[in-house]
Amino acid sequence: MTTTPKSLRLHIAFFGRRNVGKSSLLNALTRQQVSIVSPVAGTTTDPVEKPMELLPLGPVLFIDTAGIDDTGELGALRVQKTRQVLERTDLAVLVAEAGTWGNFESEILAELTARKTPTVVVFNKIDLAHAGDASSPNRGCDALVAALLQKHQLIISNPATKASPSPACYGASQLPLRVVKTSAAQGIAISELRQALLDAAPPDFIDSPAILGDLVGPGELAVLVVPIDKEAPKGRLILPQVQSIRDLLDSDAYCLVVKERELRSALNRLKTPPKLVVTDSQAFLKVAADTPRSVPMTSFSILMSRFKGDLLAQVQGALAIENLRGGDRVLIAEACSHHPIGEDIGRVKIPRWLTQYTGAKIHFEHMQGRDFPADLADYKLVIHCGACMWNRREMLSRILRCQQAGVPITNYGLTIAYSLGIFERALQPFPAALEFFRNANVINTGLQPGAGDAQKTKPFQRLCPPCEMPLKRLKTPVAKATGLKSGANESNTAATID
Repeated sequence: MTTTPKSLRLHIAFFGRRNVGKSSLLNALTRQQVSIVSPVAGTTTDPVEKPMELLPLGPVLFIDTAGIDDTGELGALRVQKTRQVLERTDLAVLVAEAGTWGNFESEILAELTARKTPTVVVFNKIDLAHAGDASSPNRGCDALVAALLQKHQLIISNPATKASPSPACYGASQLPLRVVKTSAAQGIAISELRQALLDAAPPDFIDSPAILGDLVGPGELAVLVVPIDKEAPKGRLILPQVQSIRDLLDSDAYCLVVKERELRSALNRLKTPPKLVVTDSQAFLKVAADTPRSVPMTSFSILMSRFKGDLLAQVQGALAIENLRGGDRVLIAEACSHHPIGEDIGRVKIPRWLTQYTGAKIHFEHMQGRDFPADLADYKLVIHCGACMWNRREMLSRILRCQQAGVPITNYGLTIAYSLGIFERALQPFPAALEFFRNANVINTGLQPGAGDAQKTKPFQRLCPPCEMPLKRLKTPVAKATGLKSGANESNTAATID
C-alpha cells in the first residue's frame, strides 16, 4: 500500500447552497481543479472526493457536495446524497455567500451542531463588496457574524491581522464556531481558511487511538492468525491485518503472522508466551482451542469495533441475540461492496451460526455500502461489519441511528464469538467490555463476580466442552441484562450506554 486509505483520513466536507463557491473554495485550498466550476447553479451533482495531505494535520479527504437548495426530482436525489455525506463528516465547512444567511444554512448548522461536528462557516465572495457601500455584501456579512455571535461561541479569523485566535477562552465541552470571510475567485483569506481547518480538527484525529498496540506494549509479542482461504485477496492481506501490523510496529511491539493450521506449532516454539493472539473471526474455534487460556485472544473484527465504533455499545447489542425468535428480522450491513462467494461471511456463515444457536427461523436481510434503511423499527438486531473501509465518524453515526430507533447493533466478530460460545474469552483483552458483560450476566443469573468457573465461565449458554459449540439456548432471555423486551411482536428498546 503506497497511499493512506480513505478510512484513516480526516473527512472534510463542504456544504452550502448552489453557486455559493464551494467548488471554487475546494480548488483554491487544494491548488488543483478538483471540481468543475461554472456560473450555472447545480454544476456539482454527486459528491466529489479529493484525498490530499493538509500539513501539519496529515492525510485528509475533501468532499465537495451538491447544493442543499437543489430543486426538482433529480435535485431531491442530489440533496439526499449530500445529506448522506453528513454521516461521515469529521469537519464541516458551511459556505454562504457574503451577506446571505437563511433557513438552508440554519438547518445545516443545527444538524451539524446536534452531531457535534466541528464546523467552519465561510462567507465567500467578499470581493463583490464596495468600500463605503452600506448595502454591500461585506457589510451584510458583518451583521450576520454579529447575529451568529448571539447564538454560538465564535472564533473569527481576521485576514487583516492574519492572527490565529485561540479557543482557550471557551469551555472544553463547547465546539466553537469558526468564521472566515473569503473570496475564492481572488484568493482572499484562503490561508486563513486553511488555518481555521487546522484549528478545528477533532483532537481524536490528531491523537488517534491505537488498534492493538496499547494492548500489547513495547517489546512484547502479538501473534496474528491470518487464514488464506477463498475470501483472502490474491497476493495481499486485508486492510485490518495490514493496519494491525503497522500499528504494532508503530508501538515498538513484535509481530508474528501465521495461518490457523500453524498456530499451535508456533506457540510451542516461543520461549515467552505472547501478550495477545488475534484471529480472523471465522477461525475462532480452532484458534481458541490452540491458544492457552492464560493468553488473551480476540479477533480483528472486535478490534475494529473498538477502533472504528463503540465497543461497549456493540457488546450490549450482541446480548440481544438471546432474544431472537422465529420470524424476527435481522439486518446484516457491510460497508464495502464485494462480490460474495459461496461461503460468504455475512450471507452464509453468520446466518448459519445464528440459526444453529437460536434454533429459530430468522429472516436475514443484507445491505452493502452506504445503503441503510431510513426506518429501522422493524428490525430486532443490526449486525455490522468492522467498517475498516470507513472513518470512525460514519460508523458512530450508524450506531447512533440504531440507538435512536431503539434497535441493538453489534458487529461480525462479536456475533460470531457469541454464537460459538466464546464471547467472554474474546472480550478478555478489553477489561471495561468484559466487566459490562459480566455485570449483565450477574443481573440475569444472580451469580456474583468470583463465583466458581464451572458456574459462570460460559454465561447464557450450555456448551459442549471439547469444541465449545453451543448445545442449546436457555429458554429465559436476557431481557433484564439488555433492557430489551422479548416476544416476536414486541418492539425492542435498547438501554443506552453513555
